[in-house]
Amino acid sequence: METIKRKLPVFFIILSLTLSIILMVPVALFAQEEETTEEEIVEPEPEPEELIFDTKLPKIQAKEGETFSFNFDVAYKPGDEPFGIEEGKSEKTFDITVDYPTGWIAAVASGSTEAPAINLKFNSTESLRLMAIPLITQQPGEYDFKVTFKSAVEGDTLEGSIEFTAVAPPTYEISLTTKTGRLSTEITSGKDNHYKLILENKSSTSVENISLSSTEPEGWQVSFDQDKIESMEAEEKIEIDVTINPPEKTIAGDYMLTFGASSENSNDSFDLRVTVETPTVWGIVGIGIIVVVIIGVAVIFARLGRR
Repeated sequence: METIKRKLPVFFIILSLTLSIILMVPVALFAQEEETTEEEIVEPEPEPEELIFDTKLPKIQAKEGETFSFNFDVAYKPGDEPFGIEEGKSEKTFDITVDYPTGWIAAVASGSTEAPAINLKFNSTESLRLMAIPLITQQPGEYDFKVTFKSAVEGDTLEGSIEFTAVAPPTYEISLTTKTGRLSTEITSGKDNHYKLILENKSSTSVENISLSSTEPEGWQVSFDQDKIESMEAEEKIEIDVTINPPEKTIAGDYMLTFGASSENSNDSFDLRVTVETPTVWGIVGIGIIVVVIIGVAVIFARLGRR
């Protein structure tokens, strides 16, 4: 009996724990079911309106004088509650603006027509083009453009934008011409005749290692005070002194010389018509007669002076 009495409290403890667990399981299951029910009642957020842009070439490069043309697509997703759309309508109007750098002009076009505004249909894609033209020679570098679509509906804040980059590469052009602008001159045979040329760097950047050259008739001597220029900055001008020496026995008449300037990226040349004038025999004789006359007069005055 005593053993049974000792075991009874243990039995009651185990029984109590078992009943507690049995009672707690339904409560937990009910709470979980209630929580799941509450979650299912929460409604999802309405799908918002949005503009979606796409382009394959956001950055392009073009030569000087060419138009930069960026193709892009824009799609209008009305969402579940499109703002300001009347019943039965399925499109929205958007104003288009373009931000572009100073010295450029840019506009969005649909086909061949400029488009300052556009109607975008629900869930459809419109293909457009941004045309950018430099009004002046641009320095080499990158130039950014931004196209913005803003809803034309009063009170509507919907807008979206897409950005593009135009890459202006360096341009190279050197110019060689005469200082006077004339392409003809007169020189005398048998002596050094000096002539001035102007070398100009019309590039958008510096030009390195420029060489000067000439093509002249056989036997002529032509030289430059500097026939190699290591570097010229953009828009820099240099005056070149040319020495032209035809042989003494060169026949009087017109001759053609060609002057050229060349670098790795650019070159220029021009033809100069040279008229050679040679001292005539009668001219020499005339000078001799004048000299004799002067000497004779001097002798006469000397004799009269002694008397």
